Amino acid sequence: MRLTETIKDLAVAPAAGYAATKVMDPISMKLYQLESDADRKREDTARPGLPYEIAAAKTLRLLGVDLRGTARQRAGMAIHYGLAISWAPVYSVLRRTTGLNPVLAGLASGAVMSLIVDEGLTPALRFSAPNRAYPLATHLRGFVAHLAYGLTVAAVTETAWKLTRRRP
Repeated sequence: MRLTETIKDLAVAPAAGYAATKVMDPISMKLYQLESDADRKREDTARPGLPYEIAAAKTLRLLGVDLRGTARQRAGMAIHYGLAISWAPVYSVLRRTTGLNPVLAGLASGAVMSLIVDEGLTPALRFSAPNRAYPLATHLRGFVAHLAYGLTVAAVTETAWKLTRRRP
Protein backbone atom coordinates (compact mmCIF):
# COMPACT_ATOMS: atom_id res chain seq x y z
CA MET A 1 0.00 0.00 0.00
CA ARG A 2 1.25 3.44 -0.87
CA LEU A 3 1.26 6.20 1.72
CA THR A 4 -1.09 8.38 -0.34
CA GLU A 5 -3.64 5.54 -0.53
CA THR A 6 -3.40 5.06 3.21
CA ILE A 7 -3.95 8.75 3.90
CA LYS A 8 -6.95 8.84 1.56
CA ASP A 9 -8.36 5.70 3.19
CA LEU A 10 -7.98 7.29 6.61
CA ALA A 11 -9.93 10.29 5.33
CA VAL A 12 -12.87 8.00 4.46
CA ALA A 13 -12.79 6.15 7.80
CA PRO A 14 -14.71 8.70 9.90
CA ALA A 15 -17.68 8.67 7.54
CA ALA A 16 -17.58 4.89 7.19
CA GLY A 17 -17.28 4.25 10.93
CA TYR A 18 -19.97 6.78 11.82
CA ALA A 19 -22.42 5.45 9.22
CA ALA A 20 -21.71 1.87 10.26
CA THR A 21 -22.50 2.67 13.89
CA LYS A 22 -25.73 4.38 12.84
CA VAL A 23 -26.71 1.17 11.03
CA MET A 24 -25.43 -1.23 13.70
CA ASP A 25 -27.12 0.31 16.74
CA PRO A 26 -30.76 -0.05 15.60
CA ILE A 27 -30.08 -3.58 14.36
CA SER A 28 -28.72 -4.47 17.78
CA MET A 29 -31.74 -2.90 19.49
CA LYS A 30 -34.21 -4.76 17.25
CA LEU A 31 -32.45 -8.06 17.90
CA TYR A 32 -32.56 -7.30 21.65
CA GLN A 33 -36.33 -6.80 21.40
CA LEU A 34 -36.66 -10.18 19.68
CA GLU A 35 -34.81 -12.02 22.45
CA SER A 36 -36.74 -14.05 24.99
CA ASP A 37 -37.81 -12.38 28.21
CA ALA A 38 -35.52 -14.73 30.13
CA ASP A 39 -32.48 -13.80 28.02
CA ARG A 40 -33.21 -10.07 28.30
CA LYS A 41 -33.63 -10.36 32.06
CA ARG A 42 -30.38 -12.32 32.43
CA GLU A 43 -28.51 -9.78 30.31
CA ASP A 44 -29.99 -6.77 32.09
CA THR A 45 -29.15 -8.32 35.47
CA ALA A 46 -25.56 -9.10 34.44
CA ARG A 47 -24.79 -5.82 32.71
CA PRO A 48 -23.20 -3.27 35.07
CA GLY A 49 -24.00 -0.45 32.61
CA LEU A 50 -23.26 0.49 29.04
CA PRO A 51 -19.75 -0.78 28.29
CA TYR A 52 -18.69 2.38 26.46
CA GLU A 53 -19.83 4.56 29.38
CA ILE A 54 -17.94 2.33 31.80
CA ALA A 55 -14.88 2.52 29.53
CA ALA A 56 -15.07 6.32 29.46
CA ALA A 57 -15.55 6.60 33.21
CA LYS A 58 -12.67 4.23 34.02
CA THR A 59 -10.33 5.85 31.51
CA LEU A 60 -11.07 9.36 32.72
CA ARG A 61 -10.83 8.28 36.35
CA LEU A 62 -7.21 7.28 35.63
CA LEU A 63 -6.68 10.93 34.68
CA GLY A 64 -8.35 12.15 37.86
CA VAL A 65 -11.63 13.11 36.17
CA ASP A 66 -14.90 11.82 37.62
CA LEU A 67 -17.86 12.26 35.28
CA ARG A 68 -21.52 11.82 36.13
CA GLY A 69 -24.84 12.13 34.36
CA THR A 70 -24.92 13.71 30.93
CA ALA A 71 -21.16 14.27 30.85
CA ARG A 72 -20.56 10.56 31.43
CA GLN A 73 -23.07 9.68 28.69
CA ARG A 74 -21.37 12.02 26.23
CA ALA A 75 -17.93 10.65 27.08
CA GLY A 76 -19.33 7.16 26.56
CA MET A 77 -20.69 8.09 23.15
CA ALA A 78 -17.30 9.56 22.24
CA ILE A 79 -15.72 6.20 23.10
CA HIS A 80 -18.42 4.32 21.16
CA TYR A 81 -18.09 6.39 17.98
CA GLY A 82 -14.34 6.83 18.37
CA LEU A 83 -13.84 3.08 18.42
CA ALA A 84 -16.11 2.66 15.39
CA ILE A 85 -14.21 5.31 13.45
CA SER A 86 -10.80 3.99 14.47
CA TRP A 87 -11.72 0.41 13.45
CA ALA A 88 -13.03 1.38 9.99
CA PRO A 89 -9.54 1.38 8.35
CA VAL A 90 -9.26 -2.34 9.08
CA TYR A 91 -11.59 -2.86 6.13
CA SER A 92 -9.35 -0.85 3.80
CA VAL A 93 -6.29 -2.79 4.91
CA LEU A 94 -8.05 -6.10 4.28
CA ARG A 95 -9.18 -5.03 0.83
CA ARG A 96 -5.81 -3.64 -0.20
CA THR A 97 -3.65 -6.46 1.17
CA THR A 98 -5.74 -9.58 0.57
CA GLY A 99 -7.78 -10.99 -2.26
CA LEU A 100 -11.01 -10.64 -0.30
CA ASN A 101 -14.00 -9.20 -2.11
CA PRO A 102 -15.91 -6.31 -0.46
CA VAL A 103 -18.54 -8.50 1.21
CA LEU A 104 -16.02 -10.93 2.71
CA ALA A 105 -13.70 -8.12 3.82
CA GLY A 106 -16.66 -6.31 5.43
CA LEU A 107 -17.84 -9.44 7.21
CA ALA A 108 -14.29 -10.25 8.33
CA SER A 109 -13.62 -6.76 9.71
CA GLY A 110 -16.94 -6.76 11.59
CA ALA A 111 -16.44 -10.28 12.93
CA VAL A 112 -12.91 -9.58 14.13
CA MET A 113 -14.06 -6.37 15.82
CA SER A 114 -16.79 -8.30 17.64
CA LEU A 115 -14.39 -11.00 18.80
CA ILE A 116 -11.54 -8.72 19.84
CA VAL A 117 -13.50 -5.84 21.33
CA ASP A 118 -16.83 -7.25 22.57
CA GLU A 119 -15.75 -10.75 23.47
CA GLY A 120 -12.15 -10.02 24.46
CA LEU A 121 -11.17 -6.55 25.58
CA THR A 122 -14.50 -5.38 27.00
CA PRO A 123 -14.80 -8.11 29.64
CA ALA A 124 -11.02 -8.31 30.18
CA LEU A 125 -10.90 -4.61 31.04
CA ARG A 126 -14.08 -5.00 33.13
CA PHE A 127 -16.14 -2.68 30.98
CA SER A 128 -18.77 -5.43 31.16
CA ALA A 129 -19.53 -8.50 33.23
CA PRO A 130 -17.62 -11.68 32.31
CA ASN A 131 -18.78 -13.29 29.07
CA ARG A 132 -20.28 -16.29 30.86
CA ALA A 133 -22.68 -13.99 32.76
CA TYR A 134 -24.55 -13.25 29.53
CA PRO A 135 -26.86 -15.57 27.59
CA LEU A 136 -25.78 -16.88 24.20
CA ALA A 137 -28.35 -14.56 22.57
CA THR A 138 -26.37 -11.53 23.79
CA HIS A 139 -23.18 -12.76 22.15
CA LEU A 140 -24.94 -13.69 18.92
CA ARG A 141 -26.72 -10.32 18.77
CA GLY A 142 -23.42 -8.49 19.18
CA PHE A 143 -21.77 -10.63 16.54
CA VAL A 144 -24.56 -10.07 14.00
CA ALA A 145 -24.62 -6.33 14.73
CA HIS A 146 -20.87 -6.15 14.11
CA LEU A 147 -21.31 -7.99 10.81
CA ALA A 148 -23.72 -5.20 9.83
CA TYR A 149 -21.09 -2.69 10.96
CA GLY A 150 -18.47 -4.31 8.72
CA LEU A 151 -20.79 -4.46 5.71
CA THR A 152 -21.70 -0.80 6.14
CA VAL A 153 -18.04 0.21 6.37
CA ALA A 154 -17.53 -1.78 3.17
CA ALA A 155 -20.42 -0.03 1.41
CA VAL A 156 -19.30 3.46 2.40
CA THR A 157 -15.64 2.80 1.61
CA GLU A 158 -16.35 1.13 -1.73
CA THR A 159 -18.65 4.01 -2.69
CA ALA A 160 -15.95 6.55 -1.83
CA TRP A 161 -13.40 4.55 -3.82
CA LYS A 162 -15.71 4.32 -6.81
CA LEU A 163 -16.47 8.05 -6.73
CA THR A 164 -12.76 8.87 -6.58
CA ARG A 165 -11.73 6.08 -8.97
CA ARG A 166 -9.39 4.53 -6.40
CA ARG A 167 -10.65 0.98 -5.99
CA PRO A 168 -8.04 -1.65 -5.15
